[in-house]
Amino acid sequence: MSPIPGLDTVGLLGGGVIGGGWAARFLLNGVDVVLYDPDPEAPRKVEAVLANARRAYAKLTMAPLPVEGTLRFVATPEEAVIGVDFVQESAPERLDLKQSILQRASAVAHPSVVFGSSTSGILPTQIQDGMHHPERLVVGHPFNPVYLLPLVEICGGDATSTAAKERAAEVYTAIGMRPLMLTKEIDGFIADRLLEAVWREALWLINDGIATAQQIDDAIRFGAGLRWSFMGTFLVYRIAGGEAGMQHFLAQFGPTLQWPWTKLMDVPDLNQELIDTIVAQSDDQANGSTIRELEELRDDCLVSVMQGLRTVGYGAGEVLANFERALFDRAPAPSVANDMAQPLKVHEIRIPTDWVDYNGHTNDSRYAQLSGDAADAFLRYLGVDADYLRGGHSYYTVESHITYVAQSHAGDVVYVTSQVISYDEKRLHLFNRMHRADDHTVISTGEHMYLHVDTVAGKAMAAPQEMIERIAAVANAQTHLDRPTQAGRFVGAPR
Repeated sequence: MSPIPGLDTVGLLGGGVIGGGWAARFLLNGVDVVLYDPDPEAPRKVEAVLANARRAYAKLTMAPLPVEGTLRFVATPEEAVIGVDFVQESAPERLDLKQSILQRASAVAHPSVVFGSSTSGILPTQIQDGMHHPERLVVGHPFNPVYLLPLVEICGGDATSTAAKERAAEVYTAIGMRPLMLTKEIDGFIADRLLEAVWREALWLINDGIATAQQIDDAIRFGAGLRWSFMGTFLVYRIAGGEAGMQHFLAQFGPTLQWPWTKLMDVPDLNQELIDTIVAQSDDQANGSTIRELEELRDDCLVSVMQGLRTVGYGAGEVLANFERALFDRAPAPSVANDMAQPLKVHEIRIPTDWVDYNGHTNDSRYAQLSGDAADAFLRYLGVDADYLRGGHSYYTVESHITYVAQSHAGDVVYVTSQVISYDEKRLHLFNRMHRADDHTVISTGEHMYLHVDTVAGKAMAAPQEMIERIAAVANAQTHLDRPTQAGRFVGAPR
């Protein structure tokens, strides 16, 4: 039994790249799949797509996935649609082939079962011609990989019922997709028409010797492509218009549509009627948000995208990682704000708004981050800099303990002090206190044990003598300090 009410089993007609993607998305949502594809290699190909999807979903969400649905291959289109709750056709882009398969399948499927077609450009009115109960045919155009990208364009033909489009949207939403309902059918629908415009211009740039394939892709993935992942063209251009918004943008840049920048010079006349329409729709899209608010949203989204890409070290994420390494290389060793005889003030920060949880307080995990950042600063103070790391030496955290003493909120200035508890040639035991700067209240403490390692061999090793001497200088200066009461605590220990 599927965890999605009313969607226990789907029939798939076609198991290529797109059909295999649909199979993976439905199966990983706990829906059983019956699949028809005449290719004898279809089971192997679909399983390869499914393996990729399982790997991706393991990283995509922390939410528990349902028990995977069952996959069964059948020999005819008819077998794929008997007793199912929804059908998705993904045959090759040949009108005659699609019509033939759908005519056969629709003859035996229950009249209430909606059929979605994955076509990327054929009009639904053409596809539904000759079907039994053609009113249930909709285009449900996905994007590769189907199991990850959420967009699916829903478009009906002349015979399509509103109920069929609503049922398709319900199914696609239930499996984690974002339906885009078209009001008119048009060749290529919306997304592919936009992509084709960019594709045609890209072909001309190569044809005319202006740019290479690599340059064109880089122009997209390091620039507009990053913004397009969360804001479309119109919202981006609204921001580009400044405080006057879309009205100012159109006034300033509208005339450039007549400049010979592109081979695609067949553009609509930007008359007042069209300007008014665009401005009104842009106002609706902004939904009352100011330009400053949209800029902040844009910046937060860009940071999230680039930090996400950094985890895979590709595209703009690689650029960010290289930039961070350069910053680290150029950063001077932190100076301390007091003498070594006291816990050393090594780090200070104003609590960002995105560190705050639903209670309005700094999230628990951020104290661990704050203490870890302070420990990194202390290690840099000792000389664990870029050259030290390139030499194959580093300190790795082997144990940490965080205690929570008081609260902090967004906007609070917090500083961190470090005290050496103990050390030897391989180990460093460090204790951090996090203070609110306004009244010096200790809000949290962090206790960390570090092990000196040979990063090439991947094993513990004695630190160089000069490093041990630097640690000793701090530790000896702090020997008169009392051992922190939180040091050595365990969870649940009496306070």
